[in-house]
Amino acid sequence: MSRVMFAPLTFADDVLTLALGAAGLPTDDLREPGRAFFGLSDDDGPIGFIGIEGSGADRLLRSLVVLPSRKRRGFGGLLVAHAEAFARQDGVERLHLLTQTMPDFFRARGYRPAERATAPASIALTAQFASLCPASAAYLVKDIA
Repeated sequence: MSRVMFAPLTFADDVLTLALGAAGLPTDDLREPGRAFFGLSDDDGPIGFIGIEGSGADRLLRSLVVLPSRKRRGFGGLLVAHAEAFARQDGVERLHLLTQTMPDFFRARGYRPAERATAPASIALTAQFASLCPASAAYLVKDIA
């Protein structure tokens, strides 16, 4: 395996938008302020992406996607760890997320299920939380401070 590299991205990154769309993840709010996206790649090209949304002590972990040809090699865990480290350095105390397909993946990484009604306003008012992710999505939280 070649060396993997993380790089910050912008909403205008076509590969990010295409990868999220192909995975059925929301792209409607990528242009909104307060989002940081990261790409993971190696000599063979893009591997996956992840994002963090918001400001303050509570932020939303979002848009985790690993390209189909790169799945089942631990890259999802690397992306989550990178996003958590970035958030921690930026003063974040808790990461929140919504997922329809991967609650077990996140629980294995220390995220705990929570009731949506307990989400802080800064999370509950995000487009992801309020309208883009269905009510059936699992809501999970992790203390990272």
